[in-house]
Amino acid sequence: MRRQKAPKVVLIAGPTASGKSALALALAERLGADGRGVVLNADSMQVYGDLSIITARPSVADLGRAPHRLYGHVDADTDYSVGRWSDDAKAAITALRGAGRTPILVGGTGLYFRALTQGLAAVPPIPAAVRERVRAWAESLANAAVHARLLARDPETAARLNVNDRQRVLRALEVLEATGRPLARWQADAQPPFLAPEDCVRLVLVAQRDELRRRIDARFHQMLDQGALAEVAALAARRLDAARPVLKAHGVPALMRHLSGELGLDAAAAEGQADTRRYAKRQDTFFRHQMADWRRATPEAALGALLEELGA
Repeated sequence: MRRQKAPKVVLIAGPTASGKSALALALAERLGADGRGVVLNADSMQVYGDLSIITARPSVADLGRAPHRLYGHVDADTDYSVGRWSDDAKAAITALRGAGRTPILVGGTGLYFRALTQGLAAVPPIPAAVRERVRAWAESLANAAVHARLLARDPETAARLNVNDRQRVLRALEVLEATGRPLARWQADAQPPFLAPEDCVRLVLVAQRDELRRRIDARFHQMLDQGALAEVAALAARRLDAARPVLKAHGVPALMRHLSGELGLDAAAAEGQADTRRYAKRQDTFFRHQMADWRRATPEAALGALLEELGA
């Protein structure tokens, strides 16, 4: 008997507030009410259990409409990397396809998608002692000084990283300290891709710029109405290490400054909105340069385009 081919994997990328989560949910529902389509998170902040509102995780109502995976399953005090997400995603994709179900990965973290479709560097685990030593050294230094240290020791990696991307700069320094080898060299020896182009339907959601700005600003106010401030206050009360990625979630630093009395709420909201708009711009740049061969579609045309490629 001829073995049935495993379902294709759907990859939906797009800037924040572009409507990609709603698109993934609509596709899952169109694929059948029996849970054949399963939504998998590909957003680096929506993995954290501590932040639901401020990261715009799917609502309880959305979770009831279709199965979702890899949302809110990581504690805020965890060092959760692209490598760990990749392992989790690969396991979920393999299990779902083996059961004849369609994985629908959706998110705005371009590095997550690149890990699956282009391969990931096989960097060995970084010992906790090395991580603590590097972060203790950098604690009192400005971002420019930390980046300058990386530039002197691993100029190729440093050239790829923004000076203010402190988390990734520190990660590159940790790799160098732990292995004696530049991160750029590890990345050059990346593992083969997990997903071949013929196994995927790949789409970048493209939203009109002014409309996207409007949606970002409106959504931030909606988050505040839904309780984002209390959520951030609970996170602040945990007094986590300042280097934890969760503390950089868009809107969190501004709201923490409000909670400490440094900013009024209106000023904090404006800062959170501006930070999110800048992030959307960086996402767009990444998608255009790193995912140039992916299909593009507007929110209005995207569902039809996906169904057409799936033959559904």
